[in-house]
Parts: sequence; C-alpha cells; structure tokens
Amino acid sequence: MLSTEWENAIEAFLREQRAGGKPKTTCEARRQHMQHMAKRVRESSPWDISPVTLREYMAEQTWAIETRRNRRTTFVQFWAWAVYAGHASTNIAAELPKVKVIQGVARPAPDRVYHEALMRAGHRERVMLRLAAEVGMRRGEVAVVHTRDVSEDLVGHTLLVHGKGQRQRMVPLPKSLGRELAEWEPGYLFPGNDHGHLSPRYVGKLLAELLPEGWTMHALRHRFATKLYALRSDLLMVQEALGHSSPTTTRRYIQYDRDRMRAAMEELAQ
Repeated sequence: MLSTEWENAIEAFLREQRAGGKPKTTCEARRQHMQHMAKRVRESSPWDISPVTLREYMAEQTWAIETRRNRRTTFVQFWAWAVYAGHASTNIAAELPKVKVIQGVARPAPDRVYHEALMRAGHRERVMLRLAAEVGMRRGEVAVVHTRDVSEDLVGHTLLVHGKGQRQRMVPLPKSLGRELAEWEPGYLFPGNDHGHLSPRYVGKLLAELLPEGWTMHALRHRFATKLYALRSDLLMVQEALGHSSPTTTRRYIQYDRDRMRAAMEELAQ
C-alpha cells in the first residue's frame, strides 16, 4: 500500500499529464509505472529517493527494451514535473542511462495459433480475436470500440479506430465482421468498469488465456501486418492500417517471406 504522499504526488502528476492532452491510456500506463516503482523502492515519499536508488530499481528489473524505455520516459516526466511544481530541485531520472531502440524481429502468430484460439473463444472473445488478427488492432484500441465507430460506406463497413496518442484512423472491416458489428446492440462492444468499457490490460489477459502458451495478442497484430504486406507488398498501406507514424516501426511488424528470397537467390545463382 502506498503512502498518502506517494498517492498525492502521482495524482498531481497525472493531472498535469491530462492538462497537457495526454490520452487516458497513456495516463493509466504512467500510473502503473509509478505505482510499481513506489512499492519497490520502499521510500515513504518520492522526494526521498536518490538517483542511486532509482538507478538500482531500474537495474533490478527484467523488462524488454521497449518496456524499459517507456518506464524511463515516465520517470523523467514525473521528476521534470516535480521540479516545475517545486517538490524537487533536480530531475533525478534524467541521469538514468538512455535506452536505445533495438530493431525487433517480427513474430506473427501462425494460422494454427489463431484458429486454436478461435475454437476456444466465446462470442465476445472471438470478436476481440478477429479485431486483432484481421484488422490489426492493439488491445487498447479493441477495448474502446463503440458501435458509433462503425459506419457504412459504398462497399461495406469501416471502423474508426482510436489509436495511441489520440490518433484516429479509418480501417475497412472484413464483410462478415462489418455486418456483425453493424447489428451490435448500441454502446461499447465490450462493456466494463474502465470508463464504461473493459480495460486494455483485461482484454489482453482474456486473449492470452485463449492463445497457446508463448503467444500474445500482439502476435496477432504481427500476423495481420505480415499477411497484408504479403498480399500487396505495400508498406505504406500496412503503416496506415496499423496506425504507425513511421514506416520504420511498421517494418518491425512484418516477417519477410524467406521462401521468396530463397527462390530469388537461387534464380540469381543460375
């Protein structure tokens, strides 16, 4: 359990974040980052933490690179706010080592993995799986889908996706999924206690329980990107569908067709 001083500091920081236009998903992620750290450094006040203590906390964690990078960003912004608000004299998180982004390797879920999960799923979870694997949506995007986001166009149905950083995009829906969502009872597709809908974390947990061991919801997004690129070889189209701001990010989601590469190299060798 956190001390009152910790709770008040985190809430004040998040108010500042919201005032700056940070989306709800970002604020909730930063709340979790701060709470995780506060429970482990064992200081009753955030203003008692030293740069050495914060660095040791970071060193003890076994996070993936992207997770580590996101946590560092949260801490830097928290102590920057603390300096501005007069709670601290220096930004102790600014001294943490910078985390370099490493080119990741795409790991798309095979068809077998997706179909096994579909067979285990109830109606609600089946729609979640399809939105991830056939539309390429993140768990936070799936969690907030509302029936008002579904619209009919000249050839079918389109979904307004509420992406990261308050960015929105329009994505065509497969015909069968579009018809199903158009007939859904008005409201959030997945009602819950997180401002009326399920939390992103719970959506991810539900699908993790359906997917075979070692596979996650995000692997379904990699599957979508890989298959879409294989059909059209259009990186810009995949980038738009995924809602990425940079094609460099999109490239990390696509597993290149090695059979095609091998065939081309064999042809070259002739």
